[in-house]
Amino acid sequence: MDDCYGLPGRVHDGAGTVSPYCDEGITTMTAVPEFEFVKTAACRDARVDNCPEVATNVPGTVALRDSKQPDTVVTMTAAEWGTLTDAVKAGEYDLSA
Repeated sequence: MDDCYGLPGRVHDGAGTVSPYCDEGITTMTAVPEFEFVKTAACRDARVDNCPEVATNVPGTVALRDSKQPDTVVTMTAAEWGTLTDAVKAGEYDLSA
């Protein structure tokens, strides 16, 4: 098994193969079943069908996926998640500009 297989900070997909970008910190693997994904309250409306889903039930790891492509999962450490959410709250990724 590859050294970076399944570690936080990686991209995982249903293909079950290891990405050639492993040395760059990107790996692919089958989605880990222990993640329990949830949607935001706004996305629970049946009319909204394309939402990010987040799983925080695995200690030290946060997993993200698109509700329309649930086999692709991006994982990161809790610290990386905190950095990302702080940047989003600060408007660093505001697309309306």
